[in-house]
Amino acid sequence: MVNITFPDGNIKSFEDSPTGLDVAKSISEGFARNCIAMELNSDLVDLNTKIDRDSQIRLITPKDPEALKILRHSASHVMAQAILHLYKDAKLTIGPAVEDGFYYDIDMEPVSKDDFEKIEAEMKKAIKAKHPFKREVVSKSQALEFYKNEPYKLEMISELEEGTISFYKHDDFTDLCRGPHLPHTGFIKAIKLMKVSGAYWRADQTKAQLQRIYGTAFFTKKELDEHLYFLEEAKKRNHRKIGIALDLFSFHDEAPGMPFFHAKGMVMWNALLDYWKEEHRTAGYVETKTPIMLNRSLWKKSGHWENYREHMYTAKVDEDEYAIKPMNCPGGMILYGMKPHSYKDLPIRAAEIGLVHRHELSGVLSGLFRVRAFHQDDAHIFMTLRQIEDEILGVLKLVERIYSTFGLGFHLELSTRPEKSIGTHEEWETTTQGLTSALDTYGQDYKLNEGDGAFYGPKIDVHIKDALGRTWQCGTIQLDMSLPERFNLSYIDKNNEKRRPIMIHRVIYGSIERFFGILIEHFAGKFPLWMAPVQTVVLPINDDLVTYANDIKIKLEKAGVRTEVDHRTESLNKKVRDAQLTNIPLILTIGNKEKESGSLSVRTLDGNVRYGVSHEEFLTRILSHINKRNLDLEIFKA
Repeated sequence: MVNITFPDGNIKSFEDSPTGLDVAKSISEGFARNCIAMELNSDLVDLNTKIDRDSQIRLITPKDPEALKILRHSASHVMAQAILHLYKDAKLTIGPAVEDGFYYDIDMEPVSKDDFEKIEAEMKKAIKAKHPFKREVVSKSQALEFYKNEPYKLEMISELEEGTISFYKHDDFTDLCRGPHLPHTGFIKAIKLMKVSGAYWRADQTKAQLQRIYGTAFFTKKELDEHLYFLEEAKKRNHRKIGIALDLFSFHDEAPGMPFFHAKGMVMWNALLDYWKEEHRTAGYVETKTPIMLNRSLWKKSGHWENYREHMYTAKVDEDEYAIKPMNCPGGMILYGMKPHSYKDLPIRAAEIGLVHRHELSGVLSGLFRVRAFHQDDAHIFMTLRQIEDEILGVLKLVERIYSTFGLGFHLELSTRPEKSIGTHEEWETTTQGLTSALDTYGQDYKLNEGDGAFYGPKIDVHIKDALGRTWQCGTIQLDMSLPERFNLSYIDKNNEKRRPIMIHRVIYGSIERFFGILIEHFAGKFPLWMAPVQTVVLPINDDLVTYANDIKIKLEKAGVRTEVDHRTESLNKKVRDAQLTNIPLILTIGNKEKESGSLSVRTLDGNVRYGVSHEEFLTRILSHINKRNLDLEIFKA
């Protein structure tokens, strides 16, 4: 007798050892046809796995979060089979599922997108045939014998410990694999090969260069179509292309991974920082600034020299070794330690927009998203144990205010003590409880990541969601018990005893360069009026009106409105079109009628035009709109 416990606590008994499929069929035939795998006592396994003892199981269907990964891993096997059919000399390495699909690294002749159609056609034959995926367990010696002509598989197997090794077979194709897999290939309803690139075996430039072929797969064609539409939208919003088109920033070989911000980009940059500083002053922060280069002794004290040196840029100055800072924290410790503190001083909220440098490999650099030089909107909050909950709650409310200004939603994740950590059990209990209480008081659902905290303390990560539904981890709130100890920081409590402060590290923008790139893609280059590099453009319909247009520009700029005049000898329609292509929010058309009446014709980016607007009304409305940092362009709404 085998007792099966389901997630809802119900128990069902079976006379013999059932498979997952048997259990699914006991619920209903229709349900069983929709199952693809199961979670057996916390392990994901194939649906045809026998259950020979009392167990807890969860049957996996396409709606479950694990389903796509299983589907895509199975699709990578189908692609590898198709390639072996078409390219007889190909040698396989590995083929995992990844975030948006799967890939397989293969030692083979070069292929291009032109070859994808025939590979997909071969894959579809296997999918149509509904070949079952079958797991086979073999010894290490058997695996070595099976792959005696496959150098990459031999290398992987030789590194495995003695014991059983699993193969997966469908049709005439067998691969070394842990699984699990779909019941059969027919579950793969929609596939598409996406791109091909080069990849070194085991990311080692001294080893063979392979063909990395990427694909994606879904349970329905509709899902695939939606994904491809999403990718096209993302391509249109590519911040690198928009950045060049709008003259915001650029990259140059003279400083790889270090962006150059142009005049219009700096207008946006300063708008972001002005807003940040305004919010932080209101929230009780002071602003500090620490040097960009600091002596090696400081980095040894902080632990970075031992644990992070390969990512740091170093230089010798006066026969002593220095490092350009990869983070702002150690400088903040020096500032706190400059004078004695009382418990009455705490909390101290010290913020810094610090320029940091980290050596990233050239292959991972990606526009503003991954750079070597960037600014962090750091803040370090020094406090007592009793202040943890209130200070965390204060940061969460600040996070909400700032992200909502950009129309960004977010979710929270709490990470607790990892296996390797410092500090006492009591300290971790206190700090984790402080974060948990603050989150509970804040009232937003959060995800718990057990054991995923920093070695020095628990943390809350903030993941924002952009206009395309993509998530980005930008903000983080970390409790630190290590640096105050390393730097011997203290305060005097009400009993006149020396105590160690608890410290919060937190960022909201995170890397400001990265956040800048996210905003470009979030708004698709059509920025809210308060952020726009050029807020209005004045278009005189003929040369006689250029002087009058410049007078309007001067008046608007004196009021703080960023304005340009387009005095080119082009048609009005072309000027309007060019202004729209560069996403200038408000287009002011000036003709003789407008000059005589002292009015403006105002066109917004969506094509709506309002005629006969007085200069005073326009200025009043636009300044109100900018000061409120509204997201829309409805400056004439009631």
